[in-house]
Amino acid sequence: MTSDIPDTDPYAVLSDSDRAFWADAVADAIEDRDPQEPLVIKGGVSPSGIPHIGHVNEILRAYYVAAVLRERGYEVRQVFTSDDRDRLRKLPRQLADLDGNIVSLGEVDAGALGRNLGRPYTEIPDPFGVSDSYGDHFTKLLKQSVQELDIDVEFVSNTSLYKEGVFDEVVQHVLKNQETAREVLTAYQDKVDEDYVPFFAICEECGQLTETITDVNIEAGEISYTCTDIETGDDTIAGCGHEGTTSVRDGKLPWRFEWPAQWKELDVDFEPFGKDHAEGSWPSGVDVAQNVVDIEPPVPMVYEWFTLEGKALSSSSGHVVRVDEVLDLLEPEVLRYFFVKEPLKQRDFSIQRIDQLVDEFDRFEATYFGERDATESERAFADRAYPLVVDEVREERVRIPYTFAAVLGMTEDEQLREDIARKQGHITEDTPEWAVEEALARVERARNWARETGNEFDYKLKRQEMPDVSFGEAMETALDELAEFVAAGHDGEAIQSEIYETAKRHDIDMSEFFSAGYRLFFDDDEGPQLGTFLGNLDREFVVGRLRREK
Repeated sequence: MTSDIPDTDPYAVLSDSDRAFWADAVADAIEDRDPQEPLVIKGGVSPSGIPHIGHVNEILRAYYVAAVLRERGYEVRQVFTSDDRDRLRKLPRQLADLDGNIVSLGEVDAGALGRNLGRPYTEIPDPFGVSDSYGDHFTKLLKQSVQELDIDVEFVSNTSLYKEGVFDEVVQHVLKNQETAREVLTAYQDKVDEDYVPFFAICEECGQLTETITDVNIEAGEISYTCTDIETGDDTIAGCGHEGTTSVRDGKLPWRFEWPAQWKELDVDFEPFGKDHAEGSWPSGVDVAQNVVDIEPPVPMVYEWFTLEGKALSSSSGHVVRVDEVLDLLEPEVLRYFFVKEPLKQRDFSIQRIDQLVDEFDRFEATYFGERDATESERAFADRAYPLVVDEVREERVRIPYTFAAVLGMTEDEQLREDIARKQGHITEDTPEWAVEEALARVERARNWARETGNEFDYKLKRQEMPDVSFGEAMETALDELAEFVAAGHDGEAIQSEIYETAKRHDIDMSEFFSAGYRLFFDDDEGPQLGTFLGNLDREFVVGRLRREK
């Protein structure tokens, strides 16, 4: 029964297009179906644990398509379902409070969570005692992440859709057509026998979602069940054995049926999803939609998952980075840029190498403004995508190179930061005040990055007071000579070379001479490339410090 209709191929929408920007290709495919407004763009996730930047992958992919459609004059709803009636299958290793603070299970009532295995997320108490439920807590955190990126998304609770009767009609339709549902599902799932019923009931006794349905009364909208054990991977969650009858609103469809039910009831026109769904839930979703639910599936698009420092993101294991943590290190538009790139190319998000991402964004931006040589495809992509990445297109903006911003972050003196940036030509007399402020905001982010990673920029200039140091006669003479060289007005590159020459003239070990400089300026035995750094500081201060005067 599987459909062969070409536009259900989740890879076709991008592979068959020559558009410079992938979101235009998706918008074309949606328009080709002559859709009714408002157009509905959907995503969704189960609120199982700490939201991370992997979750906003789907939201931002959908956002760019929605933005393109709005440009074309369509009314668009971007919705995101919190699949919060899913069951808690295992305990996460870490949790986060509403302020984003990560805590271990030992800091909350882990025993209470353990007693709630198998229950829907919205039927489990919030471990922090603040939100209405576990599901509500982690949905709030995801909403906060989206708000931090300034994206307008309508969140929809699956639990609410069931409770309010929105799913009543489609649930009853699936249950009326159980035989067809079983026949379709057999192609995708093992252990589908003649007793299989596509519904999970919430046990009135223990609250678990049980899969053992013993009777269906369509007219009354009731389901009879026995609460039996649940197999979750290698684990088993024990059922309580209760036998009861409940409403179709007190349960849920299995995911392979629930996804098409969402498409039907939310009238979805487009949904992006990860590669795992492309080879799993999507083919069955198409089949269920066409042959059980009696609708056409939305336009699909596959995106690749990305890794974090080379490893898969995982809420349950705690290998995550949150949106707010990333925005402490770079501007929102840089993070939005990460997701504007080709969806089917696998990438790694690295905090250690985040300077490379920022540099790439700066080149992308400079390409848009015609400030660098670029290929035809780079220009076409930047011309189309850049206005969708930034809040406002402003040619007067200033981007201080990220690693140079990290160098500036070695001093807490904000005026000195600005003075050095002006000295190096990044800020000019014509730079508007707002652009100066935004440019210098990158310094603080780069400073945070240096501290987070402990890299070569993680040093603090001791400008206000000289460290308590003492040197031998030869070292003091060499430092005085270097001071004279700096006073003569040489640049950082020349100062760096002179450091080597001065050490040689005085037969001082090179590492000891550099160490003396680091101790004077950073109260440390190591630091950045010393001469280059000193060349960026005001000459009077450097000369005075080398002479041990201030």
